[in-house]
Amino acid sequence: MRKVDILVIGGSAAGLVAAMTAKSSHPDQDVMMIRKEDKVMVPCGIPYIFGVLGNSEDNIMPDAGLNQLGVEILVDSVTEVDKDNKQCKTEKGETIQYKKLIFATGSQPIVPGWLKGSDLENVFTIPKNKEYLDAFLEKAKVFNNIVVVGAGFIGVETSDELNKTGKNITLVEIQPRILGLAFDEEIAFDAEEKLKSRGVNVVTGVGLKEVQGEGKVKSVELSDGKIMEADAVILSMGYRPNVELAKATGLQINEKGFIVVDEYMRTSEPDIFAAGDCASKRCFATGKLSTTMLASTACAEARVAGLNLYSLSTFRSFKGTIGIYSTSIGDSSYGVAGLTEENASKEGFHIVTGSFAGIDRHPGKLPGMHKQIVKLIVSKDSGRIIGGEVIGGSSVGELINVIGFAIQGGMTFMDLLVSQIGTQPVLTASPAAYPLIKAAEVVLKKMNN
Repeated sequence: MRKVDILVIGGSAAGLVAAMTAKSSHPDQDVMMIRKEDKVMVPCGIPYIFGVLGNSEDNIMPDAGLNQLGVEILVDSVTEVDKDNKQCKTEKGETIQYKKLIFATGSQPIVPGWLKGSDLENVFTIPKNKEYLDAFLEKAKVFNNIVVVGAGFIGVETSDELNKTGKNITLVEIQPRILGLAFDEEIAFDAEEKLKSRGVNVVTGVGLKEVQGEGKVKSVELSDGKIMEADAVILSMGYRPNVELAKATGLQINEKGFIVVDEYMRTSEPDIFAAGDCASKRCFATGKLSTTMLASTACAEARVAGLNLYSLSTFRSFKGTIGIYSTSIGDSSYGVAGLTEENASKEGFHIVTGSFAGIDRHPGKLPGMHKQIVKLIVSKDSGRIIGGEVIGGSSVGELINVIGFAIQGGMTFMDLLVSQIGTQPVLTASPAAYPLIKAAEVVLKKMNN
């Protein structure tokens, strides 16, 4: 039997950060990570192996940080957790005793049980599994017509990347717009038009009825009766938390299928924590159970778990999922943080919105200039920022993070109006027309009317 102080099950984003944080915070403790794969994929980089990267080897999370800290990596799979005796058994026959345990078992792609033909050859999902994706990449070389089902971030990015390789890509989405669950209509419309202009066939408002073929994919039938020829089908219809081991261990699972955790990432069992896609979420704004799964959220939760293993601190707690997303289609990028206007209204918030369209350089004749649109969603009674959306160039990813910080910090639109910023002609918008602050000015005008 092997003995460790801290054991982490899972090696993707949450597992990596949990192990590193645990070892950094408790350097005198032995930390072991158990993961199934020898090489772990960068989760958010997976769509790009189908296009700009061209292979999975350039999308590997390095082990250097773990190695430098002294975290032991065991490539194996945990088959059983005995919570009473604090022991784990693995597929390769190891028995490991722990003092503290962190579940970071992630999530798995959803394949609907009702979908006829989902077991045909050349029906794929997008898991975080290198061997599976390598086999997919090899097969994809001979495909001409590929149907991608589901226009969330992974479906959109995978479609755009495959399109770069000269294949005929059709993206099917049952919602009225691509990315429609993440963005308000005008932002989603802009993204959809951009994707279409790049050559991706986009079909919205229609679902997938069945995959057809004998032995392997030949075509798909949509819910409106239309039949489309297909060499392959990619199901990007969401992910479900991987909690089978947690269930067998006796951990409490909530109604959404996630491991129940508190704000310190503690589960229902003493000395067992959970973080990442497998752990329960609550919306930062409403406190309602959420199903948001993001690598960035997973890393935040993992840090909280690693910091609170031996003693709790109110400064080291997780207050809820803001939901900060960004994506890029060609030279245009799109970001969202917190509640959209539509969702805020549905939740019952009295809101004021402010949008401003500008550019991200000054003067606008500088090379690389891109339009920049910022939309703020503000609570009318308090002035607090509860959401924001951005369209722009390569700076969108960081700008939407700034809005996320504002939401988490409880900032108001007035705080933005008096914020000091640093600007530079080739890096930012003009200080006199900075879209983030100008959007706050629009909110002020509406508040005063």
